[in-house]
Amino acid sequence: MGETEQRPTAGSRLGAQENAGISTLEHGQKPPMTPPGKLVSIKIQMLDDTQETFDIPQRAPGKVLHDAVCNHLNLVEGDYFGLEFPDHKKMMVWLDLLKPVMKQIRRPKHVVVKFVVKFFPPDHAQLQEELTRYLFALQVKQDLAQGRLTCNDTSTALLISHIVQSEIGDFDETIDREHLAKNKYIPHQEALEDKIMEFHRNHMGQTPAESDFQLLEIARRLEMYGIRLHPAKDREGTKINLAVANTGILVFQGHTKINAFNWAKVRKLSFKRKRFLIKLRPDVNSSFQDTLEFLMASRDFCKSFWKICVEHHAFFRLFEEPKPKPKPVLFSRGSSFRFSGRTQKQVLDYVKEGGHKKVQFERKHSKIHSIRSLTAQPSEQHTEVPKQSARAYGDNNDAAAVQSCRQGKELKASAEDTGQHKSPSLKKSPKEGRKVDGAVVSTVEEEEEPAKDRMQQNRPQSQQPSTGSLTGSPHLSELSINSQGGPSVANITLSPNLSPDAKQSSPLVSPLLNDPSCIRADDEEEVKRKRFPTEKAYFIAKEVATTERTYLKDLEVITSWFQSAVSKEDCMPETLKNLIFSNFEPLHKFHTGFLKEIEQRLALWEGRSNAHIKGDYQRIGDVMLKNIQSMKQLTIHLRKHNEILMELENGIKNSRKLETFCRDFELQKVCYLPLNTFLLRPLHRLMHYKQIMERLCKHYPPSHIDFRDSRAALAEISEMVAQLHGDMIKMENFQKLNELKKDLIGMDNLVIPGREFIRLGSLSKLSGKGLQQRMFFLFNDILLYTSRGLTASNQFKVHGHLPLYGMTMEESEEEWGVPHCLTLRGQHQSIVVAASTRAEMDKWTEDIQMAIDLAEKSSVPAPELLASSPPDNKSPDETTVDQESEDDLSASRTSLERQSPHRGNTTVHVCWHRNTSVSMIDFSIAVENQLSGNLLRKFKNSNGWQKLWVVFTNFCMFFYKSHQDNHPLASLPLLGYSLTLPSESENIHKDYVFKLHFKSHVYYFRAESEYTFERWMEVIRSATSSASRTRALSHKEPHAY
Repeated sequence: MGETEQRPTAGSRLGAQENAGISTLEHGQKPPMTPPGKLVSIKIQMLDDTQETFDIPQRAPGKVLHDAVCNHLNLVEGDYFGLEFPDHKKMMVWLDLLKPVMKQIRRPKHVVVKFVVKFFPPDHAQLQEELTRYLFALQVKQDLAQGRLTCNDTSTALLISHIVQSEIGDFDETIDREHLAKNKYIPHQEALEDKIMEFHRNHMGQTPAESDFQLLEIARRLEMYGIRLHPAKDREGTKINLAVANTGILVFQGHTKINAFNWAKVRKLSFKRKRFLIKLRPDVNSSFQDTLEFLMASRDFCKSFWKICVEHHAFFRLFEEPKPKPKPVLFSRGSSFRFSGRTQKQVLDYVKEGGHKKVQFERKHSKIHSIRSLTAQPSEQHTEVPKQSARAYGDNNDAAAVQSCRQGKELKASAEDTGQHKSPSLKKSPKEGRKVDGAVVSTVEEEEEPAKDRMQQNRPQSQQPSTGSLTGSPHLSELSINSQGGPSVANITLSPNLSPDAKQSSPLVSPLLNDPSCIRADDEEEVKRKRFPTEKAYFIAKEVATTERTYLKDLEVITSWFQSAVSKEDCMPETLKNLIFSNFEPLHKFHTGFLKEIEQRLALWEGRSNAHIKGDYQRIGDVMLKNIQSMKQLTIHLRKHNEILMELENGIKNSRKLETFCRDFELQKVCYLPLNTFLLRPLHRLMHYKQIMERLCKHYPPSHIDFRDSRAALAEISEMVAQLHGDMIKMENFQKLNELKKDLIGMDNLVIPGREFIRLGSLSKLSGKGLQQRMFFLFNDILLYTSRGLTASNQFKVHGHLPLYGMTMEESEEEWGVPHCLTLRGQHQSIVVAASTRAEMDKWTEDIQMAIDLAEKSSVPAPELLASSPPDNKSPDETTVDQESEDDLSASRTSLERQSPHRGNTTVHVCWHRNTSVSMIDFSIAVENQLSGNLLRKFKNSNGWQKLWVVFTNFCMFFYKSHQDNHPLASLPLLGYSLTLPSESENIHKDYVFKLHFKSHVYYFRAESEYTFERWMEVIRSATSSASRTRALSHKEPHAY
């Protein structure tokens, strides 16, 4: 047949290399057999409306054609897509991947097969590749044009504005009008053109990748997103439409959804001639019959819809592809059809392994190139760095700039809902695009001077590791960023405006952050151009050193400061003293020597000693292997940490004197985190070693001199982490319960065996006086709601609780007229709550439903918790209100600005002021993503840069003058902050700069190298966005205290 390789193909047009295809099969699986014989040409219509021809063997199954298209596009996540064609009755059907193509497409010369999206995931953040999101965006564009995706005018205009932004760049009224005149995205578009341009004006600096992300974020919330209607009738003969989605089977009347049958409720799906049957699981509270029957136009229509339902159920609900049934010996009954291909879980797992290459592709309507992101585990993510400050799109779409604060009510609402997944745009270096936050940013090649010279001129001086004092300050760390730059998180991303406008104005920052008086000119840094190594392995080794300094400082909080304080007070039993310090002192001694070895190796690497043997000293794997092997001898001490934590908490519970002593110690500046957090640091550090070695092994080719030692070190530390992982999960939950106990008053027995913390955050509770802010605490058996007290300790007073056993939950926005509203009905009381954004509501809904399911499985009602407060048995429609007045509430909102002496800046209080929430998964990810090192900081209205040692941990940045300081000068909690890159208008003409802002608070930070920039972006992004439970829960064991 034709020589397809000589024609311009979809892959070449998208910038893909020929023969660089990536199989959509699991690792180790073999592709379907390609029978020899005559070739046949199949025409495929792509999502960008171009046609390509593929030659396949006549007897080849559908999977061969599907894989050929995916490989041609270098599409890794091809399992979300399918091939659709009209059968002999002109009915659109999906190509069966198991059957021969020619048995399905009888006259291929006269048939055009469409490559379209088949499975629409519940959250587009689960799509790891920019190319995948681009194709999904093309599908949304196509559905809008065909009238399949219906919505109101405002949503339509907002969707089109993002499409226009991705195609022509930033707003220009003349260009916009010309573009809209030439391109019709919907019928009767003229009436919406002014509104489209109004929204487009607000997308300044947004890259095509970001526009795709925002487009999908808006589209996925529409009722008709991904819906294909199938006409049917119910038993009464009423005309309806059936559809299938990731959640289950939906029933529509026209374009309005009137019913939904979740997969969990469906027991069996079948069809008999024209009748489609849904057999439901028994439910005493349901008015539905056991079996529902719908009549469709013909048997073929009915069977086609049944097949689609089977495939959706398998793809979204099963862990792996279902195995074929054994063939009957005599006769068969029923259809042999089954789902073929990877399930969504298998796709996510495969992409997380990161076994594919970065591939450039070109958008059909844009001159801007993208480099597809490389996904991996959250802890391994990297964002690639801009070499210059970002610039706004010019006439030639030369560069991408970001401006995270969007204007306009509609856009703002969208940004709040999608804040969890917003990614900043990056400028592109001459050779590759830059990636940030789950989406690869489209950029252009632009370079004013050679990269090598510019790096030497503009990079701030590296902090030389000290070989003298081995003290270090806590390091900056945060939840892993969802950048798909290098290894990347499954789906975490930047939020432009995560926090809604709240009544409280507290910035939650220390005075140093707002005082530009101690600024030093960055010229001092520019002149210090020491030629340190520039390879990635060096900066990975340097990260080991900087984080080890912080870890050693954290150990000294226990071995030095806490031990010294304990020795002066007769408040702790000798057995407890011996238990704590006899296990921490060996760790401190070992890591002191370990840090010295690392610093000596870095000195050799940098050429700061008399040794200049390049090959032998430009590596770190041998040092890591030696020390990790020695570290295994300390496992006996690490296993004692569970006992230490529990014995200390028991001692505090039984001794008022010890409780007061520990509380007073936590008030000291050196104890910048809760005391029991320091007790878990040794276990957390093992995870950090593992992540660092994973990055190093991924960087090295197998032929590198350091690869074998690095891989051996990774194997050793992975074994240690696996052995201690179970204990660590239990301890984290136990530590969090005890920490929350300090923030609450008016209850007993929060810490009991079997209780698991799930989420805390701010919600509004509906009462007689309207919506009142409350702090909610969700556990696996009970939901508490509290208000901010006026005590000196800033604790939260418990007002009531709802046992989850027997609770039901329903959305009630229409009933109460309150956006993002839920009604929670317990066995004895009901409450109505409202979240600040749709995204917050979804997070709470998901976690509460999960907690209800856990409580039902336990079949044991929760014990009585309240100590002194009577149960709140008010129903939501009663006119009574909670105890405190509005004056009390407004006073509590501003109390943080007074910086009360105790517990005024914990995560609970940050969530209260920022009107957001945090889950246990977020805390777990935060533990995995910690970082420390030198950064240059600049304020919004200042000219100079100040060099600081920064530690990121526990959703917060801590600032030190140098790594030798014992306590931080200031801190900056990052929950609710947006992480972006400075735009051209901000005049930050420096390399490796990122921007943090919350309302009017803006800070610029500058890293020393591309690698460190990527790492800071990665960990900070993890704190500025929350984890998805469906993504993160899979690798976390339940907390079983």
